[in-house]
Amino acid sequence: MKTDLSLENKDNITTVSQENIKRSIVKTISWRVVGTLATVTISYLITGTLALAFSIGGIELVSKMVLYFFHERAWTNIKWGK
Repeated sequence: MKTDLSLENKDNITTVSQENIKRSIVKTISWRVVGTLATVTISYLITGTLALAFSIGGIELVSKMVLYFFHERAWTNIKWGK
């Protein structure tokens, strides 16, 4: 469901658009795929002990934040669902 809100600003009208649910779901799924691929790759490279598991967690935390930023920026250029 797409919602548009019109806000009056003196002489002009500004439209604020919210994402529809389908777009949010697709973004969520696509992000999880990207995150999972990163985790699988990192886990393949670093394996075995509890200490290394924490290393994976730390690397994953930082790498997924960076990946998510660029993922969101890429989605701003996609017109579908807006």
